[in-house]
Amino acid sequence: MEQQTIQVTIDDQTLRRAASDGMDAFVNTFVQATREAIGGELTGENMGLLTSDQITLLAWDMLHEEVMDGGFVQLIHNGYGPFIFKNPVAKAFKLWGLRELSKLIYDAHTLYVKYGEAIERECTDEEFMALFEKYSDFDDLDDAFVEHEEEWTAEIAEYIDQHIDSFAVVR
Repeated sequence: MEQQTIQVTIDDQTLRRAASDGMDAFVNTFVQATREAIGGELTGENMGLLTSDQITLLAWDMLHEEVMDGGFVQLIHNGYGPFIFKNPVAKAFKLWGLRELSKLIYDAHTLYVKYGEAIERECTDEEFMALFEKYSDFDDLDDAFVEHEEEWTAEIAEYIDQHIDSFAVVR
């Protein structure tokens, strides 16, 4: 029995406009179309309806949003650690040709195994802010992510462009 998938569609004009607005807009167009197709949020139920490339793209979006806003500590505290570190996300990025990003995720995984449970605990805002100092081992990884974010976004945009059919139907 063939696995059923959700069809993600993007209007050709929307895609052309996004492409002319730059790589961030181009990538975001695919992220938003994928989110719309699954009702806004990735869940265990709808994950099976997406392609591995679509899931990897949503992983990039989560990783990007959280790490750019508050680093790996925030990503882990906000509950994204299991999705990023207990799934083959790093391997998927390696298959996309993003070896440095893959390595960074593997390095963060090592720290996640060491500190994840403590970072994931419920806490006050003050306790949350203290996590950044307490788990400063993530600082170099956060810095590396920010330093390479533009380059990785460009590589992801290029991968999407070369494999559009794995992400969406353009009409």
